[in-house]
Amino acid sequence: MWWFQRGLCALPVALVIWSSATFLVSYATVVVLGHADLLVPYISDTGTEVPERCVFGFMLSISAFLGLGTMYVRHKQVQALISASELGLQLLNYTGLPMGIASTVGMCVVDSFQKTGMTSIHLLGAGLTFGPGTLYILFQTGMSYHMQLRFHGRDILWARMAVGMWSLISIITRILFLNMCSIISVYSLMNRKFKGNGFLAHQVSATAEWSLAFSFICFFLTYIHDFQV
Repeated sequence: MWWFQRGLCALPVALVIWSSATFLVSYATVVVLGHADLLVPYISDTGTEVPERCVFGFMLSISAFLGLGTMYVRHKQVQALISASELGLQLLNYTGLPMGIASTVGMCVVDSFQKTGMTSIHLLGAGLTFGPGTLYILFQTGMSYHMQLRFHGRDILWARMAVGMWSLISIITRILFLNMCSIISVYSLMNRKFKGNGFLAHQVSATAEWSLAFSFICFFLTYIHDFQV
C-alpha cells in the first residue's frame, strides 16, 4: 500500500496540490498574457480578466470543496478522539468548523465576484477567506497542543505553531498595508501606472496575501500524518 492510500490522507494531499496549482497556473497565465505587469500582484489580480478568470474561478471552487471536505473530516476525527467531559476541546472543535466553512464560502465569493466588477462583495469574500481561515488554524493549533500525546508527536505541534504564527503575521501585515494603499484604483495597480509610497504599500500587502495563502496550504500539509490513522 502506498503512503497516500492510508486512511484519508489523499484528501489533504489533493487539497495541497490542487490549491498550489490554482495559484501558480493563474499567476503564470497573467504573466504570459501581460494582463498584470506587477512584480507581485494581488491573488485576485490573477483572476480578473479572461481567460485566467475562468481558470482561476474553476480551480478555486474545487479547492474550496476539497478544503470543506478536509475540515469536516478533521472535525469528525477530533470528535471521535475526545470525550464529552473535555469541554475546552469540544468548544474549539465546534467553533473551528464554522470558521473553516466561512473561509470556504469566502473562496467561492472571491472567485464569483471579481474585484473590477463588484469590489465590495469581492473584498467581503476575501475577508471571509482569510479572517476565519486564520482563526481556524489557531483553533486547530490549540487543539493540537492539548492532544499531542494521544494523537501525534511534538513535531506536528511545532509545525502547526510555526504556521499559525506565519498566518497571523501575514494577515496583520496585509491589513495594515492594504489600508495604506486603498486610495489607489484597481486599474492603476493592474497596469502599474502608479509608483511611490502607495505602490510600495501595495507590493508589501500583496506579498503578505500570497504568504498568507501559502501558509494555509502548508497547514493542511500537517494533516497528512493525522489522516493516515
